This record gives sequence, structure tokens and C-alpha cells, in this order.
Amino acid sequence: MKNFNDELHSMVLSGDGSYTAYSKEYGEHYHSTKDGALYESLVKHVIPAFSLKAGAKELNILDICFGLGFNTLATIHYCKKNSLNLKLNIFSPELDSSLVKSLLKFIYPQEFDELGHIILELAKSGLYQDEALHVELFLGDAREYVRTFRCEKFDIVYQDAFSPSSNPALWTKEYFDEIKNVIKKDGVLTTYSISLATRLALYANGFNVYVNGGEGFRDSTVASLQEIEGFKYVDMEHKIGCNPDAKPLTD
Repeated sequence: MKNFNDELHSMVLSGDGSYTAYSKEYGEHYHSTKDGALYESLVKHVIPAFSLKAGAKELNILDICFGLGFNTLATIHYCKKNSLNLKLNIFSPELDSSLVKSLLKFIYPQEFDELGHIILELAKSGLYQDEALHVELFLGDAREYVRTFRCEKFDIVYQDAFSPSSNPALWTKEYFDEIKNVIKKDGVLTTYSISLATRLALYANGFNVYVNGGEGFRDSTVASLQEIEGFKYVDMEHKIGCNPDAKPLTD
């Protein structure tokens, strides 16, 4: 089987030895090539989110956007590795249906070897489920999906769209208002973005904003409608005072 490669994407080796991809359409990599694809998914999304949800018996997760599937697969891998006894319900919109179908040709890290059957089903039908896991993909516009979602609200949101400069519609104040409507009061949102505009858009919707920092990766952001512990609080009023002309992105 040929390696993952088509007219719109090319596979790129990242800093932790795992592969990511470069989108020719958006002009960006799907992950930080410096931090590493798998490492970034774990330390910027999965680990901070699950540190705040320790002991949960069931979690509803919104993965924006599915892309190569690293956040979803890293979540499943993390739960298996740590023998977490819980039910995972993961829902993920993805605009590029051809990308999802091509994932069988992508070279995933060996940590995902035991998840090959899940990748196969998601690439074929966009759905995988067993007693402990439900993963459902929506092929289409992420904002349409969020607006029309009718299941229970989310415990975790992985905000992992292409950057605000490349895909601004998924970073606006109005977008995060839509996210606010589908996340639980004690839910947690994670994102690689540390831009002031992103944090202002979150803050304008009542989110408390925190820094997720650690060894071997660049800072990222954690946010919640409730106050949380374990992360450095960002005083947004002070940020606004120091940057009076700064504004969140808007539709």
C-alpha cells in the first residue's frame, strides 16, 4: 500500500518521531513539527483534560476537528495505557471527507498499533463502537455540527482547528458562544492557541482562562466556565488593561 500522500496533503516527520501531515490548502501542518504530533496531542489536550476529570465513569468529548485523528486516538491510547475504567463517547466533525478515507495509508506511531481496527472502521464508515467506546465522525462544517448537536453536553472539548489566521471561523467570539452552549458547566476546553484574540473570545463568553505549561512543549491554553486548579490563571482584565486595542475575532 502506498504511503499517505495526495494532492492536498503530504506526510511530514515531527519532533517526537511520529508523522503529521502538511495541508497544502491551509498552508499549515496538522501538528507542531517541533513538539511532535503524538506528544502534542497528549500534553496539550489529553493529559490536561483528564487530569481534571480523574475518576469519571463516562466522558463525552468533542474533538474539533478530527483531521488525522490524533486527539481521538491518543485519548483511547491514554485510557488503555492507564487502565482507566470508563466509557468514552467521542464526537468529531471533519470537513475533509477525502482525508478521513485516506487515513488507512497514513503511518501512525506504534502506540496506535492496537487501534488499527478502530482507524479502519472510522475511515470506512465514520463510526466505531464497542462496550466502552463510541466514536462518531461528522463529515461537514464544524459550526453547523455544534449548532445542531442534540446529545448530552460535553465534558471535554479539544479545540484543535487550523490556526485563527488560516481558519478564523472556528476561533471567533460567536463560535465560542456556540461551544459554551454545548459544554457542561464543569467542562474543560483545551487548545494549542495562546493568542490574546483567542483568549479574549473565550473570556467574552464567561470562560476562565489558564496556561498549560510543562517540560518539552510550548505553552497552550486550558479554559473552563468554572474555576479549576492545577494550572496558572490568566488575569484577563489585566491583559485587557495592558492591551486596550486588542479584540477577539468576530464573525
